Amino acid sequence: MTLSRLSLLLLLTAGTTFAQKQKYTIAEAVNGLRSNLAVKGISQFSWNDDNKAFYQGTTNGYLITEVQSMKQDTLVSLSQLNKNLSSDMKLKVFPRISFINRDKGYFSQNSKYYWVERSGKDWKIKEWISLGEDAENVEVLSNNEGFVYTVKNNLYLTKNGKTIAITNDQDEDIVNGQAVHQREFGIVKGIFISPDNSQIAFYRMDQSMVKDYPIIDWRAVPAVNKNIKYPMAGSKSHHVTLGVYEIKNNKKTFLNIEGDPEQYLTAVTWSPDSKSVFVGVLNRDQNDLRMNQYSATTGSLIKTVFEEKAKEYVEPQHPLVFFPNSNTDFIWQSERTGFNHLFHYNVNSGLVAQLTKGNWLVTDLLGFNEKKKEIFFTSTQETPLERHLYKVNWTHYKTQRLDDAPGTHMGILSKDGSQLYDIYSNETTPRVVNLINTNTGKSRNLLTAENPLKNYDRPEIKNITLRADDGTPLYGKIILPTEFDASKKYPVIVYLYNGPHAQLITNSFPASGNLWYEYMAQRGYIVFTMDGRGSSNRGQKFEQAVFRHLGEVEMKDQLKGVDYLKSLPYVDDQKLGIHGWSFGGFMTTSFMLKHPDVFAAGVAGGPVIDWNMYEIMYTERYMDSPQQNPEGYRQANLLDKVQNLKGHLLMIHGAQDNVVVWQHSIKFLKAAVDKGVQLDYFVYPGHEHNVLGKDRVHLMQKVTNYFNEYLKK
Repeated sequence: MTLSRLSLLLLLTAGTTFAQKQKYTIAEAVNGLRSNLAVKGISQFSWNDDNKAFYQGTTNGYLITEVQSMKQDTLVSLSQLNKNLSSDMKLKVFPRISFINRDKGYFSQNSKYYWVERSGKDWKIKEWISLGEDAENVEVLSNNEGFVYTVKNNLYLTKNGKTIAITNDQDEDIVNGQAVHQREFGIVKGIFISPDNSQIAFYRMDQSMVKDYPIIDWRAVPAVNKNIKYPMAGSKSHHVTLGVYEIKNNKKTFLNIEGDPEQYLTAVTWSPDSKSVFVGVLNRDQNDLRMNQYSATTGSLIKTVFEEKAKEYVEPQHPLVFFPNSNTDFIWQSERTGFNHLFHYNVNSGLVAQLTKGNWLVTDLLGFNEKKKEIFFTSTQETPLERHLYKVNWTHYKTQRLDDAPGTHMGILSKDGSQLYDIYSNETTPRVVNLINTNTGKSRNLLTAENPLKNYDRPEIKNITLRADDGTPLYGKIILPTEFDASKKYPVIVYLYNGPHAQLITNSFPASGNLWYEYMAQRGYIVFTMDGRGSSNRGQKFEQAVFRHLGEVEMKDQLKGVDYLKSLPYVDDQKLGIHGWSFGGFMTTSFMLKHPDVFAAGVAGGPVIDWNMYEIMYTERYMDSPQQNPEGYRQANLLDKVQNLKGHLLMIHGAQDNVVVWQHSIKFLKAAVDKGVQLDYFVYPGHEHNVLGKDRVHLMQKVTNYFNEYLKK
């Protein structure tokens, strides 16, 4: 062969190799969107206090951008901060700063808080306070004059160099200042500082009546037990009260909240004048909510502002949001009309108006423009598959959409409501960030990210709509193999969750919803996923269709998906697999036992096996108590159905799971042994309910291997 012909051959070969699309590694399929395949974005965005500029973080500092001119400059850099620090104190990574204004802010590091302040063209760091390594749940007073926090089970205030123990409970079963009720009902914290910083409301939870539950740390030798309090369905629940601490007089008062001590206290909100506290008092049956107003000074009940009842359940998720400069008018989010909407209430006269209406739901309340009397929110008004940005006038109720691109939008509103930071993606758009002038409607682009997956061999993805037995539309996706040939037959993996508070199918990037689905498509699988009734963002009727019978309606809907798959000539209906985690693990196991002829293989992660052993608030909301609904619990219990297993089942659990406790799958193993049933099992030591980080790569490789073993032969 001549040199020229050899060179030409090498060139052609190189060109072919270069043009060939890449396949994901398993690490990229699992963690790629958080690492080397991450979509470019704007980090740590926040509005300046004057509404005229915004901040964004970089690797080595913060940038500030003036809204009117879009002029961008470095606000503060790592080198500026380190300039005035001794060698042993120099920062290696730029801290996340909470800016008070463009000249001053603070950050925390290793339980220490520091001021950063502009000094001419330079910045200086000054140590503010050290709270100690045991300090948790830290809240900073809005005037930046003190800290409220917990140490173990007690609550503390540090102000003006002095530390005060607000509570001093020696019994560790009494917990102060922490989130309660298993963080249900939108509860994310246990400390509530009054708007004028004079008082601190806090949860006090007595768990002494709740049985201890062991969580074993297997890393130590011998192993060490750490008991947690885990109230299971039908058993005794903890008792919660609300205290108010008055800083000036060092006085502590508990609100006089009457009723069953096992009721739930939610939606805690201070009045803007700091004189009263509003509490949503929800009965244990979760079907009767009273929004009560209490005096912060005496703790006495002032009035019940409104009451909500429902045959199934009432699920408060948000605190009250008061209108700007009003002590009497507030917004309450409620599903009482069948969809989550905004309601205008007056403390004295009650309901003023329903602000948003329709067969769609509000997903986020973003804020106000007081001058224009406008409220900003995100909703599913266009389609349940998307989120868009809107404003509504609170006097004449006219609603206007603010964005113009399909997809899933989220917004951050400036304090005066004049500017809206809009970040969105859709199936073909990785990320776009725009700045919307809410007065003119004009939009300016801040970022249009490139597609980090452009060099990868990506599958064809089809959106489908099926119909439930009652005609309800069900949205799903089918992902075809990357070298799809309609004349061949392919194995299928059905991935599902289909439980409350989750939605898998949206118009967002990537279109597949998960790179592991694409990874499997690159290796010859069809992947199918669908949101059946019971999943979120479709309204009450859709979500409450599963009430008292978890798993039944959901399986009926997913079987519609199975029927659709079997109708396709390129689906090998003898090689169907199913996979899900948590509620999806419950669904996977339910299918393998209740419809044992459908799936040849299943992988169930962290599955609920017996709802009697799941926590009170979640379980009793959707199932009532075991005493009220014994048939529903019996129907959903999988321990007495293990003998039905025909296909191959791999069950996986985290050894430190404190959400779906390990006992669920351990009892299932015991039932399998008792019935002589074989199944596969794997445990992840050191992991709680989800297997995260590098170990998740191991997990998904195991799942992949299992399907390869039983669906590829």
